[in-house]
Amino acid sequence: MGKLNIQPLGERVVVEPAPAEEKTSGGIIIPETAKEKPQKGTVVAVPAENKENPVTVKVGDKVLYGKYTGTDINIDGNDYLIMSESDILAII
Repeated sequence: MGKLNIQPLGERVVVEPAPAEEKTSGGIIIPETAKEKPQKGTVVAVPAENKENPVTVKVGDKVLYGKYTGTDINIDGNDYLIMSESDILAII
């Protein structure tokens, strides 16, 4: 993936969601309509450095976030989420 041409503002970050699971651990194929929305992804953009409100995560971090967190956006045919850093539950 090349450099993402977006600069989030404030304490927002841009996350690329991980692909939805295709199969269960037992090998059952999950149909498209039954797939759950991913709750993990990779940070692809963070705001410019701000000494008043520093952002903890950095580009490349793998993170967990809430199921219905963030705003879906599509840039150059790829799906991303813009979310507040406080919506990120953990770095994995």
